[in-house]
Amino acid sequence: MQFLENNGLSEATTRQRGQVAEDVALAYLQGQGLRLLERNYRTPGRGGGEIDLICRAADGTVVFVEVRARKNADFGGAAASIGYGKRRRIVLAAQFWLLRQRSTPACRFDVVLVQDTQVQWLPGAFDGSAG
Repeated sequence: MQFLENNGLSEATTRQRGQVAEDVALAYLQGQGLRLLERNYRTPGRGGGEIDLICRAADGTVVFVEVRARKNADFGGAAASIGYGKRRRIVLAAQFWLLRQRSTPACRFDVVLVQDTQVQWLPGAFDGSAG
């Protein structure tokens, strides 16, 4: 990915590549007016889920963001890597996060795809029925 090579991470680990992709996605979303609430939220215990970014939109909506990065579009690219199981784990993690809130805000599930030098934001990419 060009973002990684430009940041000196051409030989980076998968974790480092994911971190850079999240940094790129977060900067993009903040430029669109979203505010970061939490990063890399994980549910406790085995088999839990993780949410890459939890943000708040200007209208108060809580946005659970999955960031996916791929070098190229081979094998369907970044979007194809978010299957039912992954969506289900994200929804369950979001439900757990929402239980900690005083009131339940409006929320949605977005995806940010980082591929080559492109960033694509998909608001409302899936709904909570995956859980």
